[in-house]
Amino acid sequence: MAVSKALIASLLISLLLIQLVHADQLVTSASKGAAPQKKIDCGGACAARCRLSSRPHLCKRACGTCCARCNCVPPGTAGNQEMCPCYASLTTHGGRRKCP
Repeated sequence: MAVSKALIASLLISLLLIQLVHADQLVTSASKGAAPQKKIDCGGACAARCRLSSRPHLCKRACGTCCARCNCVPPGTAGNQEMCPCYASLTTHGGRRKCP
C-alpha cells in the first residue's frame, strides 16, 4: 500500500515538472519571436505626468515605481489609464490605485 502511494505521488510530481518545463519552453519560444521592449525614460515621463500635481514629489515617487514595474506611463497629466493596463492595475494594500 505504501509503495503504491509513493508511486502515485512520484508520478504526479513528474507530470507537474513536465508541465512546467513545457510551459517554460512555450514562453521562451514566444519571447524569441518578439523584439525586446525598449526601456522608457521613467524620470521624464513621470515629470510630465506629475507636473500639475498638488504633491509633485509624492506623485513622481509613485509614478516612478509604477513605471519601473510596467515600463509604461499613460500620456497626459491624468486619466488615460487604458493606454497602460499594467500601470492602471497596480493597487496599494488598501485596494486604491497606486499609480497617479
